[in-house]
Amino acid sequence: MKIAFFDAKPYDKPSFDKYGKEKGIDFKYFETKLNEDTVDLAHGYDGVCVFVNDTVNSAVIDRLSEMGVKMIALRCAGFNNVDMKHAFGRIHVFRVPAYSPYAVAEHTMALLLTSIRRIHKAYIRSRDFNFSLSGMTGFDLHGKTVGVIGTGRIGQVFINICRGFGMKVLAYDKYPVPNLDNGDTIRYVSLNELFSSSDIISLHCPLTDETNHIIDADALDKCKRGVVILNTSRGALVDAEALLAGIKSRKVGAACLDVYEEESDLFFEDNSGHILEDDTLARLISMPNVIVTSHQAFLTEEALENIAETTVNNLVVFAETNQCPNELCYRCSGAEDCKTGKCF
Repeated sequence: MKIAFFDAKPYDKPSFDKYGKEKGIDFKYFETKLNEDTVDLAHGYDGVCVFVNDTVNSAVIDRLSEMGVKMIALRCAGFNNVDMKHAFGRIHVFRVPAYSPYAVAEHTMALLLTSIRRIHKAYIRSRDFNFSLSGMTGFDLHGKTVGVIGTGRIGQVFINICRGFGMKVLAYDKYPVPNLDNGDTIRYVSLNELFSSSDIISLHCPLTDETNHIIDADALDKCKRGVVILNTSRGALVDAEALLAGIKSRKVGAACLDVYEEESDLFFEDNSGHILEDDTLARLISMPNVIVTSHQAFLTEEALENIAETTVNNLVVFAETNQCPNELCYRCSGAEDCKTGKCF
Protein backbone atom coordinates (compact mmCIF):
# COMPACT_ATOMS: atom_id res chain seq x y z
CA MET A 1 0.00 0.00 0.00
CA LYS A 2 1.32 3.45 -0.94
CA ILE A 3 0.35 6.50 1.10
CA ALA A 4 1.17 10.16 0.35
CA PHE A 5 2.06 11.77 3.67
CA PHE A 6 1.53 15.56 3.68
CA ASP A 7 2.89 18.24 6.01
CA ALA A 8 5.61 15.83 7.10
CA LYS A 9 7.96 16.82 9.91
CA PRO A 10 11.15 15.08 11.08
CA TYR A 11 9.48 13.91 14.28
CA ASP A 12 6.73 12.14 12.30
CA LYS A 13 8.94 9.82 10.31
CA PRO A 14 10.50 7.40 12.84
CA SER A 15 7.18 6.11 14.20
CA PHE A 16 5.44 5.96 10.81
CA ASP A 17 8.42 4.23 9.22
CA LYS A 18 8.44 1.71 12.06
CA TYR A 19 4.77 0.76 11.92
CA GLY A 20 4.54 1.16 8.15
CA LYS A 21 7.37 -1.30 7.59
CA GLU A 22 5.72 -3.82 9.91
CA LYS A 23 2.44 -3.65 7.96
CA GLY A 24 3.78 -3.28 4.42
CA ILE A 25 2.85 0.38 3.96
CA ASP A 26 5.16 2.66 1.98
CA PHE A 27 4.89 6.29 3.08
CA LYS A 28 6.06 9.00 0.71
CA TYR A 29 6.74 12.11 2.79
CA PHE A 30 5.92 15.57 1.42
CA GLU A 31 6.84 18.62 3.46
CA THR A 32 4.15 20.69 1.73
CA LYS A 33 0.61 20.82 3.09
CA LEU A 34 -2.25 19.25 1.18
CA ASN A 35 -4.37 21.81 -0.65
CA GLU A 36 -5.77 22.50 -4.11
CA ASP A 37 -2.30 23.39 -5.45
CA THR A 38 -0.54 20.28 -4.12
CA VAL A 39 -3.21 17.59 -4.36
CA ASP A 40 -1.79 16.18 -7.61
CA LEU A 41 1.21 14.92 -5.64
CA ALA A 42 -1.13 12.16 -4.45
CA HIS A 43 -1.49 10.75 -7.98
CA GLY A 44 -0.79 7.02 -7.98
CA TYR A 45 -1.22 6.58 -4.23
CA ASP A 46 -3.84 4.50 -2.44
CA GLY A 47 -4.44 7.12 0.21
CA VAL A 48 -3.25 10.34 1.81
CA CYS A 49 -2.22 10.99 5.39
CA VAL A 50 -2.94 14.53 6.61
CA PHE A 51 -2.74 16.70 9.72
CA VAL A 52 -4.67 19.58 11.27
CA ASN A 53 -3.61 22.34 8.88
CA ASP A 54 -3.99 20.44 5.64
CA THR A 55 -6.92 21.60 3.52
CA VAL A 56 -9.38 18.85 2.64
CA ASN A 57 -12.17 20.86 1.02
CA SER A 58 -14.57 19.84 -1.74
CA ALA A 59 -12.11 20.64 -4.54
CA VAL A 60 -9.36 18.55 -2.93
CA ILE A 61 -11.76 15.68 -2.27
CA ASP A 62 -13.00 15.74 -5.87
CA ARG A 63 -9.46 15.66 -7.24
CA LEU A 64 -8.41 12.84 -4.90
CA SER A 65 -11.45 10.86 -5.99
CA GLU A 66 -10.71 11.49 -9.67
CA MET A 67 -7.18 10.15 -9.16
CA GLY A 68 -8.49 6.97 -7.54
CA VAL A 69 -7.38 7.80 -4.00
CA LYS A 70 -9.64 5.81 -1.70
CA MET A 71 -8.61 6.88 1.81
CA ILE A 72 -7.89 10.00 3.83
CA ALA A 73 -6.08 9.08 7.04
CA LEU A 74 -6.13 11.89 9.59
CA ARG A 75 -3.30 11.60 12.08
CA CYS A 76 -5.28 13.62 14.61
CA ALA A 77 -8.61 13.56 16.42
CA GLY A 78 -10.16 16.76 15.04
CA PHE A 79 -11.63 16.85 11.54
CA ASN A 80 -12.87 20.41 11.13
CA ASN A 81 -10.49 20.83 8.16
CA VAL A 82 -12.34 18.12 6.20
CA ASP A 83 -15.55 18.77 4.28
CA MET A 84 -17.23 15.67 5.65
CA LYS A 85 -20.51 16.26 3.86
CA HIS A 86 -18.73 16.38 0.50
CA ALA A 87 -16.54 13.39 1.36
CA PHE A 88 -19.55 11.14 1.89
CA GLY A 89 -19.87 8.64 -0.94
CA ARG A 90 -16.59 9.76 -2.51
CA ILE A 91 -13.76 8.86 -0.16
CA HIS A 92 -13.27 7.17 3.20
CA VAL A 93 -11.98 9.27 6.09
CA PHE A 94 -10.33 7.84 9.21
CA ARG A 95 -9.04 9.59 12.29
CA VAL A 96 -7.10 8.91 15.51
CA PRO A 97 -9.79 9.45 18.16
CA ALA A 98 -7.32 9.35 21.05
CA TYR A 99 -3.55 9.29 21.13
CA SER A 100 -2.48 10.66 24.50
CA PRO A 101 -5.01 12.72 26.44
CA TYR A 102 -2.31 13.07 29.07
CA ALA A 103 -0.01 14.89 26.65
CA VAL A 104 -2.54 17.65 25.93
CA ALA A 105 -3.89 17.91 29.47
CA GLU A 106 -0.41 18.06 30.99
CA HIS A 107 0.67 20.74 28.52
CA THR A 108 -2.40 22.76 29.45
CA MET A 109 -1.46 22.64 33.12
CA ALA A 110 2.16 23.44 32.25
CA LEU A 111 1.01 26.58 30.45
CA LEU A 112 -1.21 27.58 33.37
CA LEU A 113 1.54 27.14 35.95
CA THR A 114 4.08 28.90 33.76
CA SER A 115 1.75 31.86 33.38
CA ILE A 116 0.51 32.36 36.93
CA ARG A 117 3.91 31.71 38.57
CA ARG A 118 5.79 33.81 35.98
CA ILE A 119 8.18 30.95 35.24
CA HIS A 120 8.84 32.18 31.70
CA LYS A 121 9.83 35.59 33.04
CA ALA A 122 12.02 34.09 35.78
CA TYR A 123 13.86 31.98 33.21
CA ILE A 124 14.69 35.02 31.08
CA ARG A 125 15.70 37.12 34.08
CA SER A 126 17.95 34.51 35.66
CA ARG A 127 19.88 34.07 32.42
CA ASP A 128 20.82 37.73 32.81
CA PHE A 129 21.65 37.09 36.49
CA ASN A 130 18.65 39.19 37.48
CA PHE A 131 17.23 37.57 40.60
CA SER A 132 14.81 40.31 41.56
CA LEU A 133 11.31 39.16 42.57
CA SER A 134 9.65 42.41 41.60
CA GLY A 135 6.60 41.75 39.44
CA MET A 136 6.79 37.98 39.97
CA THR A 137 3.87 37.52 42.36
CA GLY A 138 1.48 34.78 41.29
CA PHE A 139 -1.50 33.11 42.97
CA ASP A 140 -2.39 29.71 44.41
CA LEU A 141 -4.39 27.28 42.31
CA HIS A 142 -5.68 25.58 45.46
CA GLY A 143 -9.26 26.66 46.12
CA LYS A 144 -9.69 28.33 42.73
CA THR A 145 -12.54 27.45 40.37
CA VAL A 146 -11.70 26.17 36.90
CA GLY A 147 -14.28 26.00 34.13
CA VAL A 148 -13.69 23.10 31.74
CA ILE A 149 -15.53 23.28 28.42
CA GLY A 150 -15.51 19.81 26.90
CA THR A 151 -15.30 16.72 29.09
CA GLY A 152 -14.04 14.11 26.68
CA ARG A 153 -10.88 12.15 27.41
CA ILE A 154 -8.58 15.18 27.48
CA GLY A 155 -11.02 17.26 29.50
CA GLN A 156 -11.40 14.50 32.07
CA VAL A 157 -7.64 14.10 32.47
CA PHE A 158 -7.31 17.87 32.91
CA ILE A 159 -10.07 17.80 35.52
CA ASN A 160 -8.19 15.10 37.44
CA ILE A 161 -5.02 17.20 37.35
CA CYS A 162 -6.91 20.23 38.60
CA ARG A 163 -8.48 18.23 41.41
CA GLY A 164 -4.96 17.19 42.41
CA PHE A 165 -4.24 20.87 42.98
CA GLY A 166 -7.33 21.22 45.15
CA MET A 167 -9.34 23.17 42.59
CA LYS A 168 -13.10 23.19 42.19
CA VAL A 169 -14.38 22.26 38.74
CA LEU A 170 -17.32 23.62 36.79
CA ALA A 171 -17.85 21.60 33.61
CA TYR A 172 -19.86 22.09 30.46
CA ASP A 173 -20.47 19.57 27.70
CA LYS A 174 -23.32 19.05 25.27
CA TYR A 175 -23.10 15.37 26.19
CA PRO A 176 -22.28 15.12 29.92
CA VAL A 177 -20.24 12.15 31.09
CA PRO A 178 -22.26 9.93 33.45
CA ASN A 179 -21.09 10.02 37.08
CA LEU A 180 -18.50 12.76 36.50
CA ASP A 181 -20.60 15.31 38.39
CA ASN A 182 -20.24 14.54 42.11
CA GLY A 183 -22.46 17.42 43.19
CA ASP A 184 -19.61 19.08 45.06
CA THR A 185 -16.10 19.56 43.69
CA ILE A 186 -17.08 18.71 40.10
CA ARG A 187 -20.38 20.03 38.76
CA TYR A 188 -21.93 20.32 35.32
CA VAL A 189 -23.34 23.82 34.86
CA SER A 190 -24.62 26.05 32.08
CA LEU A 191 -22.15 28.02 29.99
CA ASN A 192 -23.36 31.25 31.57
CA GLU A 193 -22.65 29.97 35.08
CA LEU A 194 -19.28 28.63 34.00
CA PHE A 195 -18.32 31.99 32.53
CA SER A 196 -19.46 34.01 35.54
CA SER A 197 -18.04 31.76 38.27
CA SER A 198 -14.70 30.51 36.92
CA ASP A 199 -11.30 31.97 37.79
CA ILE A 200 -9.77 29.96 34.95
CA ILE A 201 -11.43 28.64 31.78
CA SER A 202 -9.91 25.78 29.77
CA LEU A 203 -11.15 24.64 26.36
CA HIS A 204 -11.15 20.94 25.49
CA CYS A 205 -14.04 20.68 23.04
CA PRO A 206 -14.01 20.00 19.29
CA LEU A 207 -14.49 22.81 16.79
CA THR A 208 -17.99 22.76 15.33
CA ASP A 209 -20.44 25.37 14.10
CA GLU A 210 -21.78 25.54 17.67
CA THR A 211 -18.40 25.96 19.35
CA ASN A 212 -16.83 28.34 16.84
CA HIS A 213 -15.86 31.46 18.85
CA ILE A 214 -17.38 30.00 22.01
CA ILE A 215 -15.09 32.51 23.71
CA ASP A 216 -16.12 35.82 22.15
CA ALA A 217 -16.82 39.35 23.38
CA ASP A 218 -20.18 38.37 24.88
CA ALA A 219 -18.67 35.42 26.72
CA LEU A 220 -15.82 37.53 28.09
CA ASP A 221 -18.29 40.15 29.29
CA LYS A 222 -19.84 37.47 31.50
CA CYS A 223 -16.51 36.38 32.95
CA LYS A 224 -14.84 37.46 36.18
CA ARG A 225 -12.39 40.30 35.89
CA GLY A 226 -8.92 38.78 35.63
CA VAL A 227 -10.06 35.43 34.20
CA VAL A 228 -7.34 33.20 32.75
CA ILE A 229 -8.15 31.66 29.33
CA LEU A 230 -6.51 28.39 28.24
CA ASN A 231 -6.87 26.94 24.75
CA THR A 232 -5.06 23.77 23.71
CA SER A 233 -7.86 22.46 21.48
CA ARG A 234 -8.68 24.38 18.28
CA GLY A 235 -7.81 27.99 17.52
CA ALA A 236 -11.22 29.13 16.29
CA LEU A 237 -12.81 28.31 19.64
CA VAL A 238 -11.51 31.73 20.67
CA ASP A 239 -12.25 34.97 18.87
CA ALA A 240 -8.71 36.32 18.84
CA GLU A 241 -9.77 39.95 18.35
CA ALA A 242 -12.18 39.72 21.29
CA LEU A 243 -9.48 38.10 23.41
CA LEU A 244 -7.03 40.87 22.55
CA ALA A 245 -9.62 43.49 23.48
CA GLY A 246 -10.28 41.66 26.75
CA ILE A 247 -6.60 41.65 27.60
CA LYS A 248 -6.24 45.35 26.82
CA SER A 249 -9.26 46.20 28.98
CA ARG A 250 -7.82 44.08 31.84
CA LYS A 251 -10.91 41.85 31.77
CA VAL A 252 -8.66 38.90 30.87
CA GLY A 253 -5.85 38.47 33.37
CA ALA A 254 -3.84 36.05 31.25
CA ALA A 255 -4.15 33.85 28.18
CA CYS A 256 -2.31 30.64 27.30
CA LEU A 257 -2.72 29.53 23.70
CA ASP A 258 -1.31 26.45 22.02
CA VAL A 259 -3.57 27.08 19.02
CA TYR A 260 -4.65 30.12 17.03
CA GLU A 261 -7.50 30.52 14.57
CA GLU A 262 -5.25 31.71 11.73
CA GLU A 263 -2.35 29.40 12.48
CA SER A 264 -2.34 27.31 9.31
CA ASP A 265 0.33 29.31 7.48
CA LEU A 266 2.41 30.01 10.59
CA PHE A 267 2.54 27.19 13.09
CA PHE A 268 4.92 24.23 12.65
CA GLU A 269 7.26 26.46 10.61
CA ASP A 270 10.30 28.61 11.45
CA ASN A 271 9.19 32.18 10.73
CA SER A 272 11.92 33.85 12.77
CA GLY A 273 13.46 35.46 9.70
CA HIS A 274 10.20 36.91 8.44
CA ILE A 275 8.00 39.85 9.31
CA LEU A 276 4.83 38.56 10.94
CA GLU A 277 1.96 39.95 8.92
CA ASP A 278 -0.76 38.74 11.31
CA ASP A 279 -1.16 41.85 13.46
CA THR A 280 -3.50 40.17 15.94
CA LEU A 281 -1.10 37.33 16.68
CA ALA A 282 1.83 39.74 16.87
CA ARG A 283 0.00 41.88 19.41
CA LEU A 284 -1.03 38.85 21.45
CA ILE A 285 2.54 37.56 21.60
CA SER A 286 3.75 41.01 22.63
CA MET A 287 1.48 41.06 25.68
CA PRO A 288 3.32 40.25 28.94
CA ASN A 289 0.43 38.12 30.20
CA VAL A 290 0.08 35.95 27.07
CA ILE A 291 1.93 32.70 26.38
CA VAL A 292 1.74 31.19 22.89
CA THR A 293 3.14 27.78 22.03
CA SER A 294 3.12 26.36 18.52
CA HIS A 295 0.41 23.67 18.62
CA GLN A 296 2.74 21.36 20.50
CA ALA A 297 0.47 20.04 23.24
CA PHE A 298 0.23 16.67 21.47
CA LEU A 299 3.98 16.37 20.95
CA THR A 300 5.22 13.63 23.25
CA GLU A 301 7.01 10.41 22.38
CA GLU A 302 4.04 8.40 23.59
CA ALA A 303 1.54 10.38 21.52
CA LEU A 304 3.63 10.15 18.34
CA GLU A 305 3.85 6.37 18.75
CA ASN A 306 0.11 6.06 19.35
CA ILE A 307 -0.74 8.30 16.40
CA ALA A 308 1.42 6.30 14.00
CA GLU A 309 0.23 2.91 15.27
CA THR A 310 -3.47 3.84 15.10
CA THR A 311 -3.16 5.50 11.68
CA VAL A 312 -1.39 2.48 10.21
CA ASN A 313 -3.93 0.11 11.77
CA ASN A 314 -6.78 2.18 10.32
CA LEU A 315 -5.32 1.81 6.84
CA VAL A 316 -4.59 -1.90 7.18
CA VAL A 317 -7.96 -2.83 8.70
CA PHE A 318 -9.83 -0.97 5.99
CA ALA A 319 -7.73 -2.50 3.21
CA GLU A 320 -8.40 -5.98 4.59
CA THR A 321 -12.08 -5.69 5.59
CA ASN A 322 -13.42 -2.58 3.83
CA GLN A 323 -14.42 -1.34 7.29
CA CYS A 324 -12.67 0.69 9.98
CA PRO A 325 -13.86 1.42 13.54
CA ASN A 326 -12.31 4.89 13.34
CA GLU A 327 -14.03 5.91 10.12
CA LEU A 328 -15.84 9.24 10.11
CA CYS A 329 -19.21 9.35 8.43
CA TYR A 330 -21.42 12.34 7.73
CA ARG A 331 -24.55 10.30 7.15
CA CYS A 332 -24.46 8.17 10.29
CA SER A 333 -24.35 10.83 12.95
CA GLY A 334 -23.59 14.30 11.70
CA ALA A 335 -19.91 13.71 10.88
CA GLU A 336 -19.16 11.62 13.94
CA ASP A 337 -17.73 8.12 14.01
CA CYS A 338 -19.30 5.72 11.55
CA LYS A 339 -21.70 3.32 13.25
CA THR A 340 -21.84 0.72 10.48
CA GLY A 341 -18.65 0.87 8.45
CA LYS A 342 -20.77 0.09 5.38
CA CYS A 343 -22.03 3.48 4.28
CA PHE A 344 -20.68 3.20 0.74
